[in-house]
Amino acid sequence: MKAIGRFVKDIGRNKMLLLMVLPATLWFFFFSYLPMAGMVVAFKEYRYSRDGFLASILESKWVGLQNFKFLFSTNDAYIITRNTLLYNIVFIVLGLVLAVIMAIVLSEIMNKRLAKLYQTGMFLPYFLSWVIVGYFVFSFLSVDRGMMNQIFTSLGWDPISWYNNPTYWPIIIILVFLWKAVGYNSVVYLAAIMGIDKSLYEAAMIDGANKWQQIRNITIPLLAPLMTILTLLAIGKIFYADFGLFYQVPRDSGSLYSVTNVIDTYVYRGLKSTGEIGMSTAAGLYQSLVGFILVITSNAVVRRFNKDNALF
Repeated sequence: MKAIGRFVKDIGRNKMLLLMVLPATLWFFFFSYLPMAGMVVAFKEYRYSRDGFLASILESKWVGLQNFKFLFSTNDAYIITRNTLLYNIVFIVLGLVLAVIMAIVLSEIMNKRLAKLYQTGMFLPYFLSWVIVGYFVFSFLSVDRGMMNQIFTSLGWDPISWYNNPTYWPIIIILVFLWKAVGYNSVVYLAAIMGIDKSLYEAAMIDGANKWQQIRNITIPLLAPLMTILTLLAIGKIFYADFGLFYQVPRDSGSLYSVTNVIDTYVYRGLKSTGEIGMSTAAGLYQSLVGFILVITSNAVVRRFNKDNALF
C-alpha cells in the first residue's frame, strides 16, 4: 500500500510533466506498440474477411516461414540486399561527415542574419516530397528537354539516356539524398555547437590555438557523443530504404533496377502484383529484427570502449 501511495504522490507531483509527454506517449502506443500485434500476419496466408481485420487475421491459415521465402529464394535477393546495405552505409557515413562540416561552417559565420539565411536555404529541401524532387531531377535528366542533355548538345556531345543507363545512378541517388537530408541533419549538430561553453574557445585562443585546432580539439570531441548516438540510431534502420528516393526519383524505370531496386521497392512491386499482405509484413518484420540486432551489437561495441557514448 505504501508503494501505491508513493506512486500516486509521484503522479500528482509530476502531473504537468506527465501531461507534456502524454501526446508523444499516445502516439508511440497507437502507431508503434499496438501495431506490433499485427506481426502475426507475417506467419499467415492473410485473406480478407467481411467480419473485420481481426477476424481476417484469426481465420487466415498458418504458413510458418513461407512468406519469408519471397525475400530469400528469388534471384533478386542478393541485388536488393546489396543495394539496401551499400546505399545506407554511404548515406550514414557521408551524411554524418557533411552534416558536421556544415554545422561547423554555419557556427563560424559571424553575420547571424546571413547564417540564418543559409540555414533556411539548406533546411528547405527536407520539406519537399520525393514526388517533387523526382520532377526536379527529371527536369535535369530528361532526354529531350533536360538541362544536362541541352548542355551536352551545345558542347557537341551526344545526349545521354539517363533513365535507361544504370551507370550514373548510384552517384545521382547519393547526391539527391545528401542534398535533401544534410541540411536538416546539420541543425542538430549546430544546436549542440551553440551549447558548447565559449570559455573553452577563449582559453584555446589565449594558448595560441588556431581555428582548425579549436575545431579538432574542442568542437569535434564534444560532438562525438551526439555523433555516436545518431549513428547508432541510423544503423538500426540500415535495412530500411527511403521508398520515395528509390521509387520516385528513378521514375520506376525497369532499366535501373540493378542499382535502384531495394527491399522496400521490391516488396511494394511484389505486393502490387500479388496482393500478398503476409509477404510485406514478413519483410517489415525481417527489417525490424535485423535493425534491432544491429543496434544492440553496435551499442555493445561502443559501450565497451566508452560507456558515456552508448545509448544504454
